[in-house]
Amino acid sequence: MTFLRKLLPHPFLTLLLTVTWLLLVNGWSLNSLVFGFLMGWLIPFVTRAYWPQQPKVRAPLKIIEYVFVVFYDIVVANIQVALIVLFKSNADRKPGWVTIPLDLRTPEAITVLAGTITMTPGTVSADVSAEGHALLVHCLDAEDTNAVRDEIKTRYEARLKEIFE
Repeated sequence: MTFLRKLLPHPFLTLLLTVTWLLLVNGWSLNSLVFGFLMGWLIPFVTRAYWPQQPKVRAPLKIIEYVFVVFYDIVVANIQVALIVLFKSNADRKPGWVTIPLDLRTPEAITVLAGTITMTPGTVSADVSAEGHALLVHCLDAEDTNAVRDEIKTRYEARLKEIFE
């Protein structure tokens, strides 16, 4: 292990935590930057024993596209859930469980997929199989569970496969 890797075990995470801190304090100052960087360095440094390998990102620019797709889907899903709650009776709703067979194999990619599904209103990731080959998702209103499965696989999983694998 190189000296730099020992000193800065997860540089991307350090940068992400620093930027997150600056966004949380909602202001820019040298003190905020230094404190954010210090925490961004300290947290990965202290927890490095729990991170035996650094996640491999094959296509980092695809992350930007993925983030925009997820933000768009969150906005659309918020509107859809509001319409369901306001105008659809409980008898007309068709909640359902959807099993999503996974082509993803890296734990980071599966975690991002599960988190994305949970962040999108109307769906919740409930469980992942022991082998990591399937994800169980609950939908607030799913007329066609196969369509939900196919949409998750094409909109999210395919993009995550490009990014991580």
